[in-house]
Amino acid sequence: MITYPTEFVKTQLQLDESSSKGGQTRKYAGPVDCVKKTINNRGFLGLYRGLSVLLYGSIPKSAVRFGAFEECKRFLVNDKGQLTPGTRLLAGLGAGVSEAIFAVTPMETVKVKFIHDQNSANPKYRGFFHGVREIVKQYGIGGVYKGVTATIIKQGSNQAIRFFVMESLKAEYRKLKNLDHNAPVPVLLTGVFGLIAGAASVFGNTPVDVVKTRMQGLEANKYKNTFDCAVQIMKNEGPKAFYKGTVPRLSRVCLDVAITFMIYDKFIEVFNKVWK
Repeated sequence: MITYPTEFVKTQLQLDESSSKGGQTRKYAGPVDCVKKTINNRGFLGLYRGLSVLLYGSIPKSAVRFGAFEECKRFLVNDKGQLTPGTRLLAGLGAGVSEAIFAVTPMETVKVKFIHDQNSANPKYRGFFHGVREIVKQYGIGGVYKGVTATIIKQGSNQAIRFFVMESLKAEYRKLKNLDHNAPVPVLLTGVFGLIAGAASVFGNTPVDVVKTRMQGLEANKYKNTFDCAVQIMKNEGPKAFYKGTVPRLSRVCLDVAITFMIYDKFIEVFNKVWK
């Protein structure tokens, strides 16, 4: 809830198809301008449009992500019970693809449509359940899986980068301290590693995130597929458009990844003690 307004701003900036390349005036001059205009037009709570979708989807998303990672890790560890740099990437990729298919795509599609709907003079979605019902009614069940290809690429690369960076930093710390490969890492240090992992994923795949957002917006039907969407963005808005929303996304993701890994590591530490 603390970081959601940055997610809202990021999505609005990515949905803005105007470009200086085409001589158009951008709807928002930047993140701060987006915040000001949203508050002026919709009030402070306008920055929380679509929050309910994120709240409902966060638990299953995290469950699938970490469950898939641990399962992939179990199959990929070497005879010493460790992951190599290559298998860290593979395990993270497996976690990202799994969460994209089973949790993230429908959640993100509904969230983006909720946020995009706020740009209308008369928003039609009155709440989470009403919005989901209207989306399914208008677009069908397949409608909530719009942009699934871009989401798989985004989440796959997201988690491949994050888990690779996180596991690599932990391995280097344990090596430096001469600790066992499964020894717990101090929680605050885990948070710092999470910040680094989050930043790496933002700079690594924001272009895919922009394409995903466009594919899940209310005007997604004008794109033939994910590739066509990317081509049209490049053609009409130029390469800079692929990094729209980077600043608000960076602030949200770094904090989100840091907190998530801190909580997860503590949970695993407690769980292992109880079930020993």
